[in-house]
Amino acid sequence: MRKICLTVVGSFLLFLNSFSQSSVDSTSEYHSPILKLEEANLVSNYYSQTGNHSAITGGLGTQKVIDFSNIIELKYVRWGSMDRKITLNFNLGIDHHTAASAAYVSKSAASNEGGTRVYPSADWQIENSAKRSTFGLGAALSFEYTYHSYSLNALYSKQSSDKNTEFSAKANIFMDAVKLVYPSEFRPVTSTVTSASGSGGSSPNIPSKLRSTFATSFTLSHVINKNMQVALIGDVVAQAGYLGLPFHRVYFSNKTVAVEKLPDTRFKLPVGVRFNYFAGDKVIFRTYYRYYADSWGISAHTASIETAVKITPFISVSPFYRYYTQTTSDYFAPKYGHPVTDPYFTSNYDYSAFNSSYEGINFRFTSPKGLFGIESLNMIELRYGHYGQTTGLVANNFSLNLRFK
Repeated sequence: MRKICLTVVGSFLLFLNSFSQSSVDSTSEYHSPILKLEEANLVSNYYSQTGNHSAITGGLGTQKVIDFSNIIELKYVRWGSMDRKITLNFNLGIDHHTAASAAYVSKSAASNEGGTRVYPSADWQIENSAKRSTFGLGAALSFEYTYHSYSLNALYSKQSSDKNTEFSAKANIFMDAVKLVYPSEFRPVTSTVTSASGSGGSSPNIPSKLRSTFATSFTLSHVINKNMQVALIGDVVAQAGYLGLPFHRVYFSNKTVAVEKLPDTRFKLPVGVRFNYFAGDKVIFRTYYRYYADSWGISAHTASIETAVKITPFISVSPFYRYYTQTTSDYFAPKYGHPVTDPYFTSNYDYSAFNSSYEGINFRFTSPKGLFGIESLNMIELRYGHYGQTTGLVANNFSLNLRFK
């Protein structure tokens, strides 16, 4: 774990030296045809949760998880023919987590199991200021022991002639492979796999099942006046393939046990509205509402508000609150709640009915002349959030974002 963190930070510091030497004056009107590193972000995040409804142990059992992640984001810019802005974004994320429930994939549980996820991504965008349009393409990968994901995306946006209205559309395709790491009582006798993270010796030929996700997102934003902005957001998501997880147990009413089984298709339809109000130069209210429905019987509502208050020209504080409520999926029942005649079944409490709240505060420090003697470091952002569910799940999240320009 320490080696991973030091590697990420070390790589970031190596390019930072050359970045600070090659940065150009952002106030200059000259548009360079040479690719330049315009912005870099280093984001570190710590997340911890507790609860007692683990799907691995059939809906009852520890949900303790600790996750530490580091993400490097690099933004390169150059100007092409006809003065078109070309942007290249490169991201690299590394997560390391320990999950107490992962040890119980095997009946002979020992200690907390850990896993590492690596997820690089890259995207390219070209902005045509004459036509007020932007087009982009991107790709991303995600690797961990039980799950591999590959994705492609495309985006297009268009502004009105007065630049008060903008329409944007984005499409994503995800192709995922789920390794069939079953609970120990369902494995062939010859299998040596002992955990979902792969520790304890693993078979090199564990089969996988595929799933695919097609997601589209549409946003229409409009500046009503100098104080108000509104955006309408709609998504259409279709999934097909193996949509469960092989190490999630289900205990039936007759005390027998099986692996979670869910339909091989799912459709999701979220729609939302975002409204921002600028109450003078120092206060901004950001509000959001979303309605969600899917083909598995879940419907949900999300409402959030964030208030950004500028304490000084360089310091702002933003408290936030989000409320969420959802109904039960057609395929969920708690431990011992499913009859053996059910065609589909899960005891994963993500599909149960619950209410949740997420509240916290964000601090941002900015300076065009740099911070802590580092000229290129122009922003530090600290964020804390506390999450609670009526199922008993509780989580805390701390993040740090350093931005260099």
